[in-house]
Amino acid sequence: MKTITAYFVRHGQTMLNHYNKVQGWIDSPLTEQGIADADRAGQQLKALDFNAAYSSDSGRAIETASHILKANPENINIISYQYPEFREQCHGYFEGNDLNQMWQFVGEQVNLTSESAVLGTYGLEKARDLIHKADLYGEAESNDMFWERLDCGFNKLRANSQDGDIALVVSHGMTIRSIVDRYAPELDTGFATINGSITKLTITDDNIHVDFFNRIDYVAK
Repeated sequence: MKTITAYFVRHGQTMLNHYNKVQGWIDSPLTEQGIADADRAGQQLKALDFNAAYSSDSGRAIETASHILKANPENINIISYQYPEFREQCHGYFEGNDLNQMWQFVGEQVNLTSESAVLGTYGLEKARDLIHKADLYGEAESNDMFWERLDCGFNKLRANSQDGDIALVVSHGMTIRSIVDRYAPELDTGFATINGSITKLTITDDNIHVDFFNRIDYVAK
């Protein structure tokens, strides 16, 4: 059985993060804080001998991965891949809107008016279906659509890796939290994934184990 160690990092803070806007498939540049987030993760992970580096194909993830790899003394030997399968969830009509306004609109379906109330009552997966249902254009990803895409990304990573490989994967807040929520729900305590935080996964042919989630104090040795 193949075993892969993957360090998932949320991209650094972006302009739309800073302004509390919905940011899934749309993109915005890293802020100065976002570059610092990426550089911090790079310093924390620089001792690891990565076999490959993956990111979503969103610019903010690619830029974050670049900053992380610059800190690695073996960076010239690390091949990078951009997989759309590791994108953030698509919010359809709500992309770019005020985040609180989106949750008010989505929550009206179930008489709730905030992100914390919707997620606390229904969980991430059912909340994703509520966003899909509320999207006026029907283009926000349902939970099934989201996981079909993300599972394909994991399968591509497995196919591209050898037993014992160590991989960097730069992805997105809700994507990473969704992985944890599915495979280690006890680790999801209701807090958002922090920009530049590190989540460690052990990936086998038929399972994903979450070693830790959302660490900003982790230093690999």
